[in-house]
Amino acid sequence: MKAAVVRALGEPLVIEERPDPEPGPGQVRIRVEASGLCHTDIHAAHGDWPVKPNPPFVPGHEGVGLVEKLGDGVTHLAVGQRVAVPWLGRACGRCEHCLSGWETLCEQQVNTGYGCDGGYAEKMLAWADFAQPVPEGVGPFDAAPLTCAGVTTYKALKVADVRPAQLVAISGVGGLGHLAVQYAKIAGATVAAIDVTDDKLELARELGADLVIDARSQDVGAELKKHGGAHAAIALAVNPAAFEAVGSGLRRGGKLVMVALPAHGTIQVPIFDTVLNGTSVIGSIVGTRQDLAEVFRLHAAGRTKVIYETRPLASVNESIDEVLRGEVKARLVFDLETGR
Repeated sequence: MKAAVVRALGEPLVIEERPDPEPGPGQVRIRVEASGLCHTDIHAAHGDWPVKPNPPFVPGHEGVGLVEKLGDGVTHLAVGQRVAVPWLGRACGRCEHCLSGWETLCEQQVNTGYGCDGGYAEKMLAWADFAQPVPEGVGPFDAAPLTCAGVTTYKALKVADVRPAQLVAISGVGGLGHLAVQYAKIAGATVAAIDVTDDKLELARELGADLVIDARSQDVGAELKKHGGAHAAIALAVNPAAFEAVGSGLRRGGKLVMVALPAHGTIQVPIFDTVLNGTSVIGSIVGTRQDLAEVFRLHAAGRTKVIYETRPLASVNESIDEVLRGEVKARLVFDLETGR
């Protein structure tokens, strides 16, 4: 099989031939149809974060494909069934986080494309209990971005406890943000979308944003305050300054939900204003298996639209450069089925 491999952190990925992996007990082998390119994959390949992956490894945590082989003990999945493999590759299932519905906080978790090989390959392994069945009617190229970009923003809105008629600010309208706008509208919120490119601001309008704020020429905080301030601000732009800008637009009691992970990013949190205004700064990390099942159900019901472009896996390095230059409208998805 072909795979895009990180041989050394910070170096271009290498397309190489590898033997088909064999599933161990509790695992399945998947013939990958589509695999989304998430900014986290770029951070992984570059070794941007304090906890670094160990090369060589295959990135990718938005892999979707058909089960090809079952490992011992797997009875709830079938050969030929379409599944998605998210960032949460495996959790222990026994700790207080797992047992209380917060498996994404498990300290023993293994992350797909980081702690084990991911979806930038024609075939991949997954732990069967964490391979999410994809409903009928949801194709692989829609399912791939939903597997991370979708579930991550859906969970962030849950963490923010978004309610009808609240003002929700979405900072960064890209692979994650275009879905966040839709989930906020489904929740009944008034949505303010913030970005620095014309095509993404227009996309936000098309997807139902009530307000659009161009951070190049407008003061984000001041614009939000004109509308009473945001009840919740979902920080998706990979830029610490964008976190501070949208956080400055919270109303009293508002919540800044941090989702994006800029390398070495920090923000200043003013103690007096935070205490006086009763605001919160919260981290939100991807979503659980139940969250992903809900995301897929919403999409199968026609409630969301995924904006993507396909690329061949052979273009992985050029595709990463496209993302870093900010030239991608929403999501890039590698086509492992046809190679286009």
